[in-house]
Amino acid sequence: MTEQLQYDAVGKLILRLTLGVLMLFHGVAKLLNPGSVEFIGGRLTEAGLPALLSYGVYLGEIVAPLMIIVGVLTRVGGLLFVVNMLFAILLVHTGDLLSLTEHGGWRLELQGFYLFGGLALMFLGSGKLAVRPD
Repeated sequence: MTEQLQYDAVGKLILRLTLGVLMLFHGVAKLLNPGSVEFIGGRLTEAGLPALLSYGVYLGEIVAPLMIIVGVLTRVGGLLFVVNMLFAILLVHTGDLLSLTEHGGWRLELQGFYLFGGLALMFLGSGKLAVRPD
């Protein structure tokens, strides 16, 4: 039984590190290229929302990944991932929802990975190998 709990903790750690590190690259890219946040602001304005919401991308792509990586408020970090990806899909990728790539994969598989990975972390929590296990 103890061995099973250790495997569970390691599996959650691997999921947290994978999602967190990969999303953090997107956040760092946005820090280095502020024009992308302006683009998001424009899309929000087109959708009738305030452009100021575009700064939420920093929550979803920098703060949330750091929370998830270290294991502090992991469920909240997962929720931020989900909200971030829903905005990304609805603002930029709705035309691709039912599209496939030339290789047969879902065109939104990366977005789906982050969306459903964040959802999984919302339900799973951090596991025992975290700064603040939940």
